[in-house]
Parts: sequence; structure tokens; C-alpha cells
Amino acid sequence: MRIAVLGTRGIPANYGGFETFAEALSVRLVACGHDVTVYGRSNYIKTKQKMYRGVRLIVLPTIQHKYFDTPSNAFLSTLHALFKRYDILFYCNSANSFFTLLPRIFGRRVVLNVDGLEWKRAKWSWFGKAVYHMSEFLSTFFPDHMVTDAREVELYYKRKFNKKSTYIPYGATVDRVKSSEVLDRFGIKKNHYVLYVSRLEPENNAHAVIQAFEKVKTNFKLVVVGDAPYSRDYILKLKSTRDPRIVFTGYVFGKGYRELQSHAYCYIQATEVGGTHPALVEAMAHGNCVLANDVPEHREVLGNAGVYFKVKNPDDLANKIQFFLEHPEEVKAYGTKAEARIKEKYTWEKVASEYERLFLKLI
Repeated sequence: MRIAVLGTRGIPANYGGFETFAEALSVRLVACGHDVTVYGRSNYIKTKQKMYRGVRLIVLPTIQHKYFDTPSNAFLSTLHALFKRYDILFYCNSANSFFTLLPRIFGRRVVLNVDGLEWKRAKWSWFGKAVYHMSEFLSTFFPDHMVTDAREVELYYKRKFNKKSTYIPYGATVDRVKSSEVLDRFGIKKNHYVLYVSRLEPENNAHAVIQAFEKVKTNFKLVVVGDAPYSRDYILKLKSTRDPRIVFTGYVFGKGYRELQSHAYCYIQATEVGGTHPALVEAMAHGNCVLANDVPEHREVLGNAGVYFKVKNPDDLANKIQFFLEHPEEVKAYGTKAEARIKEKYTWEKVASEYERLFLKLI
């Protein structure tokens, strides 16, 4: 098949979950013998390479603005793709549903991964939320087919729009690395830090994690990995903490990110909006003991292979961090269960195989 992936910032991944997903999926589809092109944005992808691990790269301009970055590039990518002979146009993000009708009019097969319920995010104004509500509606009939990566999101579309979708979760690679260059750079010791990874936006609750950790009695560190392009005030407030044990690394990708996941003592997932969170399955795949905010999406992924806390109660998280710091045998047991759950349900090989099956069925 000739497959185009549109709507992400592009690969090699250097931003977030959809980009990591696009990279992991595309290289595996290429390995299966398919011809794959990934469209990217010029403000994120700086490489001059035309190919990456067998995947063709097309980098197009965008308008670098909170509201226009995604749609402007998706529109240009769609126009470009119409002049190519792709069998499948695969869009990521429900906001791009607006652009999926045009290729269908020209007879192309179009699939859309809608992601989570973006209108719940605090960063969006009433206008942004309204656009996402409209995009959800359009997602149910503009593309040929819709993919959801979490059962809760699948149920949401079924209940609200009576629309069936194909459930295919996010994936991860079970792996650990021995190197520790990024740890050395930030003055972190192996197995002596609690790890938190997310875009630093209010609904991801980095502030709640920091408040909880400030109450914990330990010489371990809290390592906060992530950033966000449109949350400067919020990030400055996070960094105003006076606790010297809290380390902010900013974005870390590739080998450095794997090092941080490989050598953490335990991992905290505090998000409350979204589907299957990439950092959560990646933490599990690295054999980490996970403390997760008690929401249905996390219970779906983690099951009984982790421990849950109430994010609105900082004492709850603080007490559970303290417990695990004092009970390393429990940390090891939960980490083993988390890794086994990934091998059973969430490998990239299984994810790529399910997408391949769906694309073949559509054409």
C-alpha cells in the first residue's frame, strides 16, 4: 500500500505522543513492505533528509500560532497529497476532520485517529472548544473510517453520536538502556528519582505532583520532563518551587528519554484528559512502578498493574509516594506486572498489525 500520514508535527519525533506514534507506526509499516510518507511542519522538523528509516518525509510550511499551527499545515498537506497516488490518507487529531472530506471527494480512502477529548483542555478558549466540538461531529462522517485509541473514547463517540469506531491503542517497546548520559547532565542518580512526564499544561497536573512531592520526606528527586509552547505563565509558576529536589529537564527525546524511563525509581501519571497516554505505556514498558490519577482511561491501560491516587488530594499522592519509597519490594512487583501487561496488550508490533489490517480492509 501507499500510505500518507498527515496532521502530526512530523518525524523524527521531537514533540509529543502523536509524533512518536507516527514514527513507530510508519517505520513498522515500511518493514512490512508498504510505501509510507509522513508529512511534517517546518517549525518542528529541521532535517534536510528526504527519508528516515525508510519513510519518505515531506515538510511543509505552517502558521506558528496556537490556533493555526495544526489546521494550516494539515490544509497544505492535504492539497499536496491530492496530487500523489496514495491508497490511504491517515490523519491524526480530530481537529483535522475538516480536511478529510476533500480527499474523499477525489476518491481517496481516508482514516482519522481522533485522539482524546481535546475540548476538555484548559488551554482552549470558548472558540477553541467550539471548534473541537464541531470537529468531533465531523469526524463521524467526513472520513471513511474513525480510529479511537482508548475504550473510553470509543464509548464516548458511540453514546454521543451513535458512531462505531475501530479501537487500536497506543503502543510501546519493552526495553531498557544501560547508558545514563542525560542523568549525568542533570545531576540525577540511577534509581534515586521519581519521574513525571507530560506537556506542562494545567490539566496534566504537574502542579499537583509538585505540591505532593514537597510533602515527601526523602533525598530522592522529582524529575519533571516536558514543556509546552503556549503555557509560559503556568510553567513559570511550576518552576517557582523552592524545593531543590525538583528538577525540570524540558523536552527530552530519543535515547535521553529512554534513559530517564529506564532508571527511574517509580513513575507518576497525573493527566486527566486524553485517551491512551503515550508516557504511561512507555513507563510500563520500561518496567516502572506506576502511580496514576484515578480516571477510567488510566484504569483501562494499567489495570491492576499499578496504584491509583486522587489528583485533587495532594496528601493522597504524597502518602503513596512515601509508601513506595519505603517499600522497594512493592515497587519491583508492580514494575514486573506493568511490563507483562504491555507485552500482552500494547506492543507496537500489535498496533502496526492492526492498522495494516484496517487499511487493507478499506482498499
